[in-house]
Order: sequence, then C-alpha cells, then structure tokens
Amino acid sequence: MLIKIETKEEKDLIEGLETRHDPEAERLKRFINLPDLSRTEGSPVKEMVDRITSIPDFKDFDIVQVPEVIPTNIAFDFFDFPADHPTRSKSDTYYVNDNNILRTQTTVVWYYYLTSERAKEKMKKREPIGIFCHGKVYRKDEVDRTHMNVFHQIDGLYLVPKSEKEIGLKDLQDVESKIVKVIFGEVEFRFAEETFPYTHPSTEIEVKKGEDWLEILGSGVVKPSVLKKMGVDSSVYNGWAFGSGIERWAMISLELPDIRLLWSRDERVKSQLKLGNKYKEVSKFPPIIRDISFVVPKEFIPNDYFDLIREVGEGMVENVELLDKYENVEKFGAGKLSYTFRITYRHLERTLTNEEVNKVHAELEERTELDFGAEVRRV
Repeated sequence: MLIKIETKEEKDLIEGLETRHDPEAERLKRFINLPDLSRTEGSPVKEMVDRITSIPDFKDFDIVQVPEVIPTNIAFDFFDFPADHPTRSKSDTYYVNDNNILRTQTTVVWYYYLTSERAKEKMKKREPIGIFCHGKVYRKDEVDRTHMNVFHQIDGLYLVPKSEKEIGLKDLQDVESKIVKVIFGEVEFRFAEETFPYTHPSTEIEVKKGEDWLEILGSGVVKPSVLKKMGVDSSVYNGWAFGSGIERWAMISLELPDIRLLWSRDERVKSQLKLGNKYKEVSKFPPIIRDISFVVPKEFIPNDYFDLIREVGEGMVENVELLDKYENVEKFGAGKLSYTFRITYRHLERTLTNEEVNKVHAELEERTELDFGAEVRRV
C-alpha cells in the first residue's frame, strides 16, 4: 500500500520560505523543488527502487512518503543521535529555522509510520510491520564527481513479534544478500561490522568491483530504546532495518564517472542509464581551471561555501579542491584564515568558453566577499 504522510508544520514552513528571499532561503527552495529521481520514470534511481521493492519477501510492505522538512527532535533525538553528533551541526545539515531541517535521511519514516493509526492497529493485533521509504535527502557536502548535497536514499524497516521470530545478524545478512543480487546480479560480496546510533548489532555489505571493495548498504537490529521512543513495546517487537544512498549503487552498476550524469537531460546520456549497462562517455569536454584565494574570519564553514559554488556554477563545476589553508596573524590579523580553492569547471553537455567561465568566476568572487565577508585576492 502506498501511504503519504503530510503535516501542517511542513506546509507552513515551506510557505514561510516562499516569503523569504535571502540567499539561504532561495537555496533551500531550489533544493526542495528539484525532481525526485526515485519517482522519475526512466531514471536508474527509480529502477533501483523498483527492483528492491519487488523482492518477494517484501510483497506486503507499505511504501511510505514522509515530509522533507522535519523537526530536529524527530530527525535526531528519536534516533539516539548524541548531542555532539556532527550531523546536528549547521555545517552538515540544512536548517530551515532553529528547530526544523531538510531531512538528512529517509530513516525518519520510522517515527512518522510507527506513530500512525495504521501502525498502532497492526501492533494492537500483533501483526508484522514492513515499510519502505525512498526519496530526496539533503546534506551539506564537498564538491566532486561522486558527491552531491541533494541525493536519494531508501530505507526499509521490518518489525515482528518476538514470539514469531527473534531477529539477529543472520536475518540482516539475508536481507542484504537479496538486495545485492537483485541490483548487481552474481557479484562477489562480503560483510563487515558497522555502527549506527539507532541499531545494534549492525552490519554492512561490500561488493567487489575490480580490485576494490565498495560499501553499499548498512543494516542493523533496531535498538529497543528507539522503538520505545516511538511507542513500540520492545518487549513484544523486534526487527531489522537497512538504509542507503541510491546514487552510489547506480554509479557502481553503470560505472558512471560523474554523479551529475544521473540528472542529465541529454538524450545521449539518458538512453544509456539502464542498470547493468556500462556507460560510454558521450564526449569528454575539456576542463577549465580557476583558483580562488581569500581571507575570511575563522568561523568560515567550507560546506557553506561549497553550496555557494554549486549555486553560482549552476552545473558547470566538476570538482573543488582545497589547495591551501593557513593563519598569519601579522599579515591578516587575529581570528582570520587564508584559503585557496582550485575549481574545475566542466559542463557535461557542451564545451565551456573562457569568457563564460570568467564571468561565473567573477560572480563567485563577488559573492564570496558579499556572503562571507571575505577579502578576495584577485590576480
């Protein structure tokens, strides 16, 4: 069954964003309005979801859509994230206001579903509970060919009365094995120990690609403390859960060199984005390299700056590399740092000209000064 959970709080917060026109609000609105590739026909991200949810073991699972703007207590407190966990930081997570964020993972479906009337009715009858949730998630991140700050994730949760089954590591490994096989076919894989705030014990599965072992999926036995916070009697129920970013799977399956290709509208690219099909470069357009150096207050957060680069570059930026970072009180004054970043401009669908890159780079310099109070060193 497909279930969509909506909240008045999310609606009000998005409407509030629409009335704001500061750079951060404009950025958040743009992210929210990006298409959900896990629900876009023809996208390998959706094909991944379809393959997983069609595994016979999951035929009775509900597929649940939940809000994308959520309270911090639902995102973190209910899932046993420590108070000092990095993901709570504004350098890692997009805050709409002090108490609400763009969701960092689809695992939040646990709270929204388990506190719903449908789940309560199932628990009253001591019935198993199985759900999937997939869609966009948002995390501040570096700029390179394998990372984006808006990506897609899928989460699965299965709870069953202990009187029917005691869930253990073997169950996790069985689930992970089936998912690997339905996505990658007959590949070599192995299990490794892992740690998550909301599951214990936990494990992850790695697949072998060439000479490399690549981690693709984590899972674990749901912690009783988390179940209790969501109104589930952990003396009655136990279960497993898994979660993963979907783009990583698609890039491995298709051997994609750049994550931006998954968003491409070029038919030469889109026609190749079928799982199991090795991607062939349409055309390797030449890169244009530009450096930017500036002095900023120590409070400067690189992840916030990467957002600005993405915004100004509008899909033209392939990679950002930190070349230099240092402090010189005599030269810059107290409480300031010098940064130098190397930016690789390369469009996926056409050759960039020096003129248009220079124009974008000049705008980046201006915005760096305006948004971050920086002193840009222009050559």
